[in-house]
Amino acid sequence: MLNPEQKLREDLFEAKEQKPTRDGFGSGLVEAAQNDPRIVALCADLTESTRMEEFKKKFPERFVEIGVAEQNLVTVASGMAAFGKIPFITSYATFSPGRNNEQIRTTVSINEQPVKVVGSHAGISVGPDGATHQALEDIALMRVQPNMTIVSPCDAEEARKATIAIAQTKSPAYIRLGREKTPLMTTTETPFEFGKANVVWKNDAPQVAIFATGPLLFQALLAARELEGQGIGATVVNVHTIKPLDEETIVREAQQARAVVTVEEHQVAGGLGGAIAELLAQRSPMPIEFVGVRDRFGQSGTMQELLKEYGLDAPAITESVRKVISKK
Repeated sequence: MLNPEQKLREDLFEAKEQKPTRDGFGSGLVEAAQNDPRIVALCADLTESTRMEEFKKKFPERFVEIGVAEQNLVTVASGMAAFGKIPFITSYATFSPGRNNEQIRTTVSINEQPVKVVGSHAGISVGPDGATHQALEDIALMRVQPNMTIVSPCDAEEARKATIAIAQTKSPAYIRLGREKTPLMTTTETPFEFGKANVVWKNDAPQVAIFATGPLLFQALLAARELEGQGIGATVVNVHTIKPLDEETIVREAQQARAVVTVEEHQVAGGLGGAIAELLAQRSPMPIEFVGVRDRFGQSGTMQELLKEYGLDAPAITESVRKVISKK
């Protein structure tokens, strides 16, 4: 059943309202900038696509168009951060952090500059753009960098809150966003705390804990509702902050269920699943299954076609739950 403490939308499963998470970033950036004049924005020739356009209109003196030069995008931002600014930089995630990973490492992470890297159009659900524009490795790239924090919001409202939250942190940060419209699961009243995972579906006697990140949280909730109708209790946790992990919540919910499934629109290698597996291996080993992309590149297609093709939809999550329970 839905956890009332998290104040999810009453019409959640009807999915009446949908927005891309990039929309939430755009509004959150403007809101954060209104409260902090140190915030500046830099873009690599994708102002409209990454939803930085509204910031550009409201604060033209604080906006810099770098052009198609992602390495420069990072190094200019790092220099601005060294002189007291809080730069947000945007491009498609395949290009930033994909193309400029070395510059992020050397000029941002090593120097602990508070540059906020915004990777838009992440995952396979970007659709027709195909493999070259579908970032499936970005979490792994950022997770291995010391000093880097990572946020993967589940919907547009959470993306708005996450943008405001990371603007207030003093560390480098990466926020992962999607292009396609996805269900709005949270509201303005839904709690959001950086670094704190949210339990959004709770069964009194859970047989599995499902840890999901990003918009695939909706597929995890659909799976939990289906499983409950079949007499299988599940807990669903929204892990919006991938680094640092909320170790206390993850270990607690995993121990209650004694079986775990992780869900992400990313390669299984190096993503959320790997992070949780590493944690549980040290703190509380138990059966675990991973829902994610398995050593494949993306391809063109509609969002629903690709979610099914790569085994990321609710039926695939349900199958993984049955598999992991059989190992208990």
